[in-house]
Amino acid sequence: MTPPLLSVRNLMVRYGDLVGVADVSLEVPDGGVVALLGSNGAGKTTTLNAIAGLVPPAGGTIDFAGAAIAGQPAYAIVARGLALSPEGWRLFVQQTVEQNLLLGATVLKDRSRIPELLDRAYTLFPRLAERRRQRAGTLSGGERQMLATGRALMSDPRLLMLDEPSLGLAPAVVESLYETLRRLRGQGLTLLLAEQAVELALEVADHAYVLQTGRTVLQGPASELAQDADVQRIYLGLETPTG
Repeated sequence: MTPPLLSVRNLMVRYGDLVGVADVSLEVPDGGVVALLGSNGAGKTTTLNAIAGLVPPAGGTIDFAGAAIAGQPAYAIVARGLALSPEGWRLFVQQTVEQNLLLGATVLKDRSRIPELLDRAYTLFPRLAERRRQRAGTLSGGERQMLATGRALMSDPRLLMLDEPSLGLAPAVVESLYETLRRLRGQGLTLLLAEQAVELALEVADHAYVLQTGRTVLQGPASELAQDADVQRIYLGLETPTG
């Protein structure tokens, strides 16, 4: 049996006396798409930040491509091939679109690949090509999400994590973004999505995990969770039609 590309076991994260994540376990197979679902405060962002090396885990294990990465600095984890497109984008707003993209490539050992990766970002997101000399702070919300995703892709990751990519975006922009994620998946990129846009996430994902109060409470094939009204009502806080 092929081992997963990413394996998280019994992850715990503390912020002082507060527990951000109590017990999260998940697996992401190479080439697969996994959705991490849950309401606000469920622990999705903290889980991704711990995997990415932005917050230190207080317990548990994180293995990526056969190596233990828990507690390693973020730049070392990106260099291994695991990138995060964070919630809220965290762009350098005074820098241009292209300067932000180039910052994503700083971990590359082979600098000759930068033009090829820039071309991929601009092909995936033609709007960024049009705005390449524009300051990031002047972009719309949808364009900022494109830029955050493009910047993460500039490190040429094996696994791309996206934290709430649809948050605050118009439906048409969200649909366009998810179409791009489908294209990336078709190109062989592995994806881990933390989302509140449950229907879209389950549409694109193969497997899903549901978090509640910092714990993994449910997992299964995305197609099955999408049809489970109790799952959507109890764990995801969604209203479901009644008789």
